[in-house]
Amino acid sequence: MEKKKILIVDDEENIRFLYEQELFDEGYTTIQAKDGKDCLEKLQTESPDLIILDIRMPRMDGLEAIGKIIEMKKNIPIIINSAYSTYKDDFMSWAADAYVIKSYDLDNLKETIKDIFEKKNAEQ
Repeated sequence: MEKKKILIVDDEENIRFLYEQELFDEGYTTIQAKDGKDCLEKLQTESPDLIILDIRMPRMDGLEAIGKIIEMKKNIPIIINSAYSTYKDDFMSWAADAYVIKSYDLDNLKETIKDIFEKKNAEQ
C-alpha cells in the first residue's frame, strides 16, 4: 500500500522537524510548509492526503489558510494543531476535521490522524 503523505504547516522549524520524524516512524511521508502562504504554494504541486495546520503564523495564519485550502482542494482532511484552545470557538476552525492541542507528546495527534484515515477508507 502506498504511504500516506502529510503536509505539516507550522512556523516553528523544530516542531516541523519533530512531527516529520514522528510521522516517518509511523509510516507516513511528509511535506513541510512554514506558514499559510507556503502551504498554498505547496498545494499547487503536491497532493497530500492530510494537512496538519498551526493557527498562529506570520504572513497567513491557519484560519485564513483553511478557507483557501478548501477552495483549492476540498477533500483533503485538515487537523488544526494549535497551542491555543481558544480558537476552537472560531467559526473557521469548524471547517477542520479535527482540533488537537499542540503537545510534545504526539500520541493524541497520531491517533487523530489514524482515525481520520480509517474513517476515510471506510467511506470509499
